Amino acid sequence: MQALLVFLAIAALSLLASSPALDPSRFPSLARLAASGFLFLLFGVVLGPSVVGALSVEDLGHLRPVMALGLGTAGVILGLNLEPRLLRLLPRPVYAAALAHSGTAFLFVTVPLAAPLLLTSHPSLHAAVGAASLLGGAASLSSGHFAVLAYRAGRMDRARGLGVALLTMLDDAVGLAVLAVALMLSAAPSAGEGLGLVCLAVLLGILCGALLAFLTHAMNDPAELATVTLGMVALVGGAAAYLRVSALLAGVACGATLALVGGRTVERVARALGRVERPVFLVLVFLVGCGVYTRDWAAWALVPGFVGLRFLGKVLGGRIAQRMASGVLELPPRVGYALIAQGGLALCLVAEYQFLVPGGLARRVLDVVVVGAVVNELLAGPAFRQVLTPMKPRLAPAAVDDVEVAT
Repeated sequence: MQALLVFLAIAALSLLASSPALDPSRFPSLARLAASGFLFLLFGVVLGPSVVGALSVEDLGHLRPVMALGLGTAGVILGLNLEPRLLRLLPRPVYAAALAHSGTAFLFVTVPLAAPLLLTSHPSLHAAVGAASLLGGAASLSSGHFAVLAYRAGRMDRARGLGVALLTMLDDAVGLAVLAVALMLSAAPSAGEGLGLVCLAVLLGILCGALLAFLTHAMNDPAELATVTLGMVALVGGAAAYLRVSALLAGVACGATLALVGGRTVERVARALGRVERPVFLVLVFLVGCGVYTRDWAAWALVPGFVGLRFLGKVLGGRIAQRMASGVLELPPRVGYALIAQGGLALCLVAEYQFLVPGGLARRVLDVVVVGAVVNELLAGPAFRQVLTPMKPRLAPAAVDDVEVAT
């Protein structure tokens, strides 16, 4: 019954998002949340145990396999998008620029918020460091959909829009690396055991990716290819949930392995997964919203700091990235304002963290990032206008004519 409620809610919100009544000119914020999927996130918060209670904590426990399946699917799609040829062709200044702008936001959030997490939750020191690092990792992520839509609509130069999208793609690697470190510190009694669990997840993904490449390399029937692909993706998520390792990291390793050795099969597999990407993402964000605990006042107190520090880090990091990539990657002026939108991967990070690190601290991190992601999505539209607004040219000082003095 609860699973049916989930799918009916998603179907109703899908109709709302595609309805002509949801005019972006009349309801810009609501239309933006519906397009990004965050409206489903808010709906999950409302139906979750801490508000209406249509889904109880026990119901969410029964839906954990669905969560693992969604995280595994998101990871495979993300891994497929890591094109090895493109990554090898990128010059070093591009990597340095991406690391600079994501690293600046990471430091701006991690360092100041580590002490409040330690004082309010009273965890062990390495658990607090892991939680603060995950907050910084979520803050380092950005979504480039505003830039992509702008260049498609002719409001931004194509090269600049693709430059922003490239930076956000490289951000994902930083966020995933931070997730691995946070799980290493918090998912097991010792860091060594945590490292073993992370390596097991990666190994699982590599084996599944190699097996998927072997099974699909000679397939020509699209229906057969889609069936095998979806079955293997389900295997990745299910095996990771059974082994209590990260389904997201296993999925990324699976997709990256397929992208590396799959050859011409990669495009067909990506096309097959593209048909289910949106529904899986909406189910995932709905379940993430259901896990939010709205009565944690300490989490609400951390949200303004998270949003404000991330905003400052993105703006300053954008300036640094623009200087480092000058002459190599074309970026719009004030590129930091184009990186305010946080995207769905941040939700996947905190959902995976809570999935593998149960407790009040992981739930607090989830609450802060979920509320912060919604606020950042609302701020991203006005902030992106700063990118499209032409900068006023600096006026050169007027030349002073030489004055001859008559004698």
